[in-house]
Amino acid sequence: MHYAIRHITRFRYSGPITESLMEVRMQPRSDAPQQCRDFRLLTRPHSQIFAYLDHRGNAVYHFDVPGRHQELVLVASARVDVGPPPALPERLDGDAWRAVDRTAEAGEHWDMLQPSAFATPTGLLAAFCREHGLARNGDPLTTLMHMNQVMYDAFDYVPKHTSVDSEIDHALESRKGVCQDFAHIMIAAVRGLGIPCRYVSGYLARGDEAEDRSADGASHAWVEALLPDLGWVGFDPTNNTLAGGRHIRVAVGRDYADVPPTRGVYRGAAESELAVSVKVSPTEPVPEDGEQLLVIRPMPAAAARAQEDEFLQQQQQQQQ
Repeated sequence: MHYAIRHITRFRYSGPITESLMEVRMQPRSDAPQQCRDFRLLTRPHSQIFAYLDHRGNAVYHFDVPGRHQELVLVASARVDVGPPPALPERLDGDAWRAVDRTAEAGEHWDMLQPSAFATPTGLLAAFCREHGLARNGDPLTTLMHMNQVMYDAFDYVPKHTSVDSEIDHALESRKGVCQDFAHIMIAAVRGLGIPCRYVSGYLARGDEAEDRSADGASHAWVEALLPDLGWVGFDPTNNTLAGGRHIRVAVGRDYADVPPTRGVYRGAAESELAVSVKVSPTEPVPEDGEQLLVIRPMPAAAARAQEDEFLQQQQQQQQ
């Protein structure tokens, strides 16, 4: 399927700032069965944009806006072809768990087996796994299919219940959250079984007949687990589905901390407001006129703190 993506991010400041430095991870990946045919990134105010591929193959754009400004707008447009993933068997053979252990012992994917910033095992996670029997049962594929179902059934999708830097215990205790939370919980649980698991940021194209819980107009997150003979297999616990032709992969990492869509700092005694608009369509991107920006992080009403001149800016995925 061919998709057109338009991702607009707006930072608005309570007063003029003197400089913005930003990293952007919004370009869809090109690896089978997905190919990014075109990607363009524009900024207002205009800036000179540089790019590189990180060690995981993610495209990273970075730029500096040195002049005084009170608003920064990023417009990312992409065209991408996404084919169906390879068909999966109903189950893996009886040697699959031993193959998982051999992969772990080889050490090639060591970083996707260790705790990370947002995917760290906790007492609440251990209790959750015991409650639902999330252990090495049957074979690795059917075990993770069951875990995907459990995550969907056990948690309510509640926007803004958590924040971009919430630990997994926040969602585990309340059994509420969004795709970022569900991905982090599942990653920690899958790694606990000795299976390498990674975080995927991207977009979900909404189908006419799909009953997605994830919100429209925002980016999405899911997980990929490394399974014997199958490679990296995508699981979407938010929607209880396997990642397929509607899942558009942008970046992979240990967790959200590795792959935020935007990350940067600005200089100035001002508060910031973040708004975002995401449109994924099988046709051409919609015109910019008339697009509605959805405010993710409102600007505080209190006066800016003059003694602080640098603040971290991060865009939370799927908090709408």
